[in-house]
Amino acid sequence: MFRSQRMFRSHWIFLTLLLFVSGLPAGAEPPRLLQKPTLSRDQIVFSFAGDLWIVSRNGGDARRLTVSPGIETDPVFSPDGTQIAFTGQYDGNTDVYTIPAPGACRAA
Repeated sequence: MFRSQRMFRSHWIFLTLLLFVSGLPAGAEPPRLLQKPTLSRDQIVFSFAGDLWIVSRNGGDARRLTVSPGIETDPVFSPDGTQIAFTGQYDGNTDVYTIPAPGACRAA
């Protein structure tokens, strides 16, 4: 083979392998990272593993907000940032619930 043909072939094999390897995880599994984040001025709430978690916008360790046999998703902060609304699925029923936002300043 000529040198240019060998280079073309080696590049083609490399690109094919790269596309194959990079394409495997894309559709194989659903994402395992945080989902549906919502932001307040100081905090981020997100859904992970069927529960709600909260973390400072400055970073740090996330803390679990909900622990139940149901599934909690779709968190949304209230406009003033003092409440978190979310969708909860308990006993086959889906409803909207609210909880106080930890550390939120409440007006007197």
